[in-house]
Amino acid sequence: MSDGNLLGIPETRLPEDPATARLAAGEDPAAVAGAIPTSSATWATLAERALAAGGRDVEAYAYARTGYHRALDQLRKSGWRGQGPVPWSHEPNRGFLRSLAALARAARAIGETDEEARCAQFLRDSSAEGARELGF
Repeated sequence: MSDGNLLGIPETRLPEDPATARLAAGEDPAAVAGAIPTSSATWATLAERALAAGGRDVEAYAYARTGYHRALDQLRKSGWRGQGPVPWSHEPNRGFLRSLAALARAARAIGETDEEARCAQFLRDSSAEGARELGF
């Protein structure tokens, strides 16, 4: 199998994230998070911005952790059982994958190396393509 899914576990594809269009239209991510707190894409955006700003690593960690947990809830509702592919090619999955990448980066920034390694491996296991796109 070319996708590395040797166990044959079906892909998980999250439903459309209603916040994606609002973020693409340039709305403030904090306002979108307040309106749609279940959006992992919004929390990922907030985490990425905090990391890019510098000096906001703890804030980035909190945003990324929130996005990660919101995405886990959505994954479970979509039939995910703790393993199997979450393809980057399915755009609604990207909020989860971006949150996981941001969590790894924020964990590294605050010196939580075990969490960084766990998140980076989880990202690679979930989507090799996503891991490459996100620099892992």
